[in-house]
Amino acid sequence: MLRLAIKISAAITRYMGIVVIACSVLALWKPELFLWVAPYITILLGLIMFGMGMTLRVGDFSHVLANPARILLGIAAQFVIMSLLAFVLCHICALPPDIAMGLILVGAAPGGTAANVLAYIAKGNVPYAVTLTSVGTFLSLFLMPLFTWLLGGVWIPVDVWGLMFSISKIVVVPVLLGLVAHRFFSGFTKNALPFLPLLSALTITLVVAGILAINAGNILKAGLDILVAVVCLNISGLGLGSLLARFMRFDTSTARAFCLSVGTKNSGLATALALAHFSPSAAIAGALYSVWQNISGALLSNFFHTRQQKSPPTKDR
Repeated sequence: MLRLAIKISAAITRYMGIVVIACSVLALWKPELFLWVAPYITILLGLIMFGMGMTLRVGDFSHVLANPARILLGIAAQFVIMSLLAFVLCHICALPPDIAMGLILVGAAPGGTAANVLAYIAKGNVPYAVTLTSVGTFLSLFLMPLFTWLLGGVWIPVDVWGLMFSISKIVVVPVLLGLVAHRFFSGFTKNALPFLPLLSALTITLVVAGILAINAGNILKAGLDILVAVVCLNISGLGLGSLLARFMRFDTSTARAFCLSVGTKNSGLATALALAHFSPSAAIAGALYSVWQNISGALLSNFFHTRQQKSPPTKDR
């Protein structure tokens, strides 16, 4: 019975993009169905981060010591490259200040936990993806406020210390509690682990739907500029991630994980920070990114899943 439940959970998780799209359309069409989620967005994100912490072990960070260059490149791509891409797109698309700040927050956000699930579906290097996500999550406490201040501060004043406090509350503390739960409640954790990807995917779907419901009117009035910027940011991240991995001659499995980890962001965190520190309009970019990255990520990971892996032409760097 447990095996059947695990198989069903894995199947639903693989096609979660369809569920996200359906709930997103419903949230824009009938916002009142998801408005109740709004007061609980921070709590729900904390639960997702707690679940992520439960999947981690101290040994997962050994990848950092084994190949620090790969991890450093991944972190640089997630924060530096994506933040600069967001900044450039804000100017190209001439986004209003509040909406531009939202896109900067997305670019400056760490990789999302969905990248781990997508790496698994894509037959990618899951331990590498998990390491990038976990290290990026902890570093986001410092790097996300820094890049938001440096780039977003061009439009709107940024409360760096306030952002750090919010990130620690939403991300760092729940992840640490998850690590503690894994260490001291191993029996419960072992039984829960197979279902965590599905629970995380369903929770983030609920968060996305709630955010879209709050901003339904603003999103419908925002026009195509923000949508184009969001889609370009995601596709550029995936594309540059793929090119960098090829340039560094990563093996196919690691290249897939790297590509997905760069383009898949913790947009829920970006949205929560936008709502807490800026305005509802600033949350539009994060909400749209959450929807779009589930579409592009599902398509790309399923494409990778059907492709035979090839060995690198030379040894990995």
